[in-house]
Amino acid sequence: MPELPEVETVRRGLDALIVGRVVADVVDRDSPRSFPNDPMTVATFLVGATVMGVRRRAKVLLIDFDSGYTLVVHLKMTGQLVYRGEQAFGAGHPNDSLIGELPDKSTRVVLTFNDGSYLYFNDQRKFGWMRLVPTIEVPQIDFMQKVGPEPLEDGFTSTEFIPRVRRRNNTSIKAAILDQTVLAGVGNIYADESLWGAKIHPAQKVRDVTDEQLALLLHEIKYVMNLSIEKGGSTDKNYVNAEGKRGSYIDFARVFRKEGTPCPRHPDVLVEKIRVAGRGTHICPVCQVV
Repeated sequence: MPELPEVETVRRGLDALIVGRVVADVVDRDSPRSFPNDPMTVATFLVGATVMGVRRRAKVLLIDFDSGYTLVVHLKMTGQLVYRGEQAFGAGHPNDSLIGELPDKSTRVVLTFNDGSYLYFNDQRKFGWMRLVPTIEVPQIDFMQKVGPEPLEDGFTSTEFIPRVRRRNNTSIKAAILDQTVLAGVGNIYADESLWGAKIHPAQKVRDVTDEQLALLLHEIKYVMNLSIEKGGSTDKNYVNAEGKRGSYIDFARVFRKEGTPCPRHPDVLVEKIRVAGRGTHICPVCQVV
């Protein structure tokens, strides 16, 4: 599943290309699972509506329309958004649908804009979805009620972060920051990178991590996420950025997928891969000790 920086690169790409465009037609090519919306609601509030902006909450995209409705989009494992017009881009699972003729067998939904451009939602495994919801009701969606604050918000500081993490005092620090109710959008890559940056062992119990360490950890989370966005996201197996190109963050990673290579801080020590919180975890055995 794409992590927060990958989804943010998609948001930026869409925001630059589809804002101001008017939906002329919507075709649901697949099943209610991918596009679980009432046809009358679609005809009334999506067809003829103008795109006002593209937002992101955690790993979910929100396309706002002047009709007062929002298309809530979750790409899940194999979802793609492909725009075709004067410009073209693909974002999501990197198979041939990004560059091939569309619609194809993976295309679930097609939005046609009144200038003749298209936005295709493709999804091989059919886990992703597009839901049309009144904009005012978006904050009340179950997911939105449960997900934690955004780590990249300017106003989100250690003053709020520390007590949120300490709610999980009896668990490992890695499990705590992977918990989406504690913090939105931190996945395995960014957990490993930020814990290495803060010199905290991922298996260390939250109760044993000092406030000073937690403040540094938040700084590192912000740093690695912003760097990843700058580099266009990670190069994980199933993700490309908003221009249909693989992101470059993994090339700059310090420990993630670097097992058997020297730690950047200790050239004579090799990065190890262990298992913490049920996930493959990358550490320096000297930088990070329990």
